[in-house]
Amino acid sequence: MKRSSPVLQQLMLLPLLLVTASTVNSQQYQPTWESLETRPVPEWYTNAKFGIFIHWGLYSVPAWATNSNADGFGSNYAEWYWQRLINDKLKIHKEFVDFQNRVYGPDFKYQDFASLFKAELFDPALWAKIFKDAGARYIVLTSKHHDGFTLWPSPEAWNWNAVDLGPHRDLAGDLSKAVKNAGLHMGFYYSLYEWYNPLYKTDVKKYVDQHMLPQLKDLVTRYQPDIVWPDGEWDQSDTTWRSREFIAWLYNESPVKNTVVINDRWGSGGRKYGSFNTTEYGHGTASLEKPWEECRGIGESFGYNRNENLEQYQTSQSLVHMLIDIVSRGGNLLLNIGPAADGTIPVIMQQRLKDMGDWLKVNGDAIYGTTAWKKAPRQTDTTLYFTRKGNTLYAIATTWKDVLKIKGIQKASGIELLGVRGKVRFRSTAGGITIQAPGVSPANNPSTYAWVYKIEGAF
Repeated sequence: MKRSSPVLQQLMLLPLLLVTASTVNSQQYQPTWESLETRPVPEWYTNAKFGIFIHWGLYSVPAWATNSNADGFGSNYAEWYWQRLINDKLKIHKEFVDFQNRVYGPDFKYQDFASLFKAELFDPALWAKIFKDAGARYIVLTSKHHDGFTLWPSPEAWNWNAVDLGPHRDLAGDLSKAVKNAGLHMGFYYSLYEWYNPLYKTDVKKYVDQHMLPQLKDLVTRYQPDIVWPDGEWDQSDTTWRSREFIAWLYNESPVKNTVVINDRWGSGGRKYGSFNTTEYGHGTASLEKPWEECRGIGESFGYNRNENLEQYQTSQSLVHMLIDIVSRGGNLLLNIGPAADGTIPVIMQQRLKDMGDWLKVNGDAIYGTTAWKKAPRQTDTTLYFTRKGNTLYAIATTWKDVLKIKGIQKASGIELLGVRGKVRFRSTAGGITIQAPGVSPANNPSTYAWVYKIEGAF
């Protein structure tokens, strides 16, 4: 039998390869948690480690909250301003009412803030540059918070969106384009419920069928985000929200079915399902068994709070240390900023982001694409944190030490301090290795806040 030529053999195999690829890409997930949870988490997300959260909307006009968490549920969250004015069952939000009456007058309604939310200085390309320079790899914008006002021309939010009112501009679309042009991943926060939507208050099923699901699908289809970040899930079950049905559409049919990730906020009764688990301001639990993400503001509010002072803001050092701690435990940090109503990012927030970016430019190798050292023994030095890539271990010291002792590894083919040229001296000791820090002075200090030793061949 005459053998086919190599070219002919390849042509004959092509249909089979196409069928195989089609089979993989056309895997259908069923609208059950058992099926949906089998979908692999796209690697871009687990490698990214650092994202920027953005709370921006009508609440950015008053930009005010108390400086105390009196109710234990975010009394100091400025983005909850409307709810604090209307719903004060516990009689602990009187300060919000007093502020509203004093500044805007008793006849001024929350809806009236739409005319003052102008975003006249909003420069999406500048925002994207700030985020990229900060070392962030993905962005999550509040497309719609619990007040129902959308930052895009949602047909379901007619005359209650940023195109029909206020800026008269597609804020979500403009930022999405700029972020993607900068090479970053774009995502959207979306509130499943709306505090005072008449349809939601009278007929939840109709609200979900005719408002929420069409609106959410429009957001995904229109802007093709890589992250869908719902919230407000606690008000109804995932059955009422039809969450499983939406996620099946997202994974099977949407334009981002191969790249999108979702959080775990899909219904009351606990946050169990999704690409990653979420914690907020340190509340909640995280496990190495599943990707997870901590979200919090640079201050104590998500929306911009003009009532906050310097004491409420994290220092650059504390933010870098926070990122290190979270990544060393296998998580991502989604750090929030609250822009002003005019579209500017407060300078103090820009400064904090720049400092984080400067640190990551030197030490990002120890953050991006790393995993936790799951079997790390307890160290004597509590200021040491670890990440790893394959056989490489990164030891991150949040205080400078001339001598570091690391337990749990007996070997290394070489060690360097990131940002400093040359090899670092070390020796094997009982139970680990001892590293002699190189000579570093203010003139050649590679970074501030923390220092990274890259240990090759540790495993």
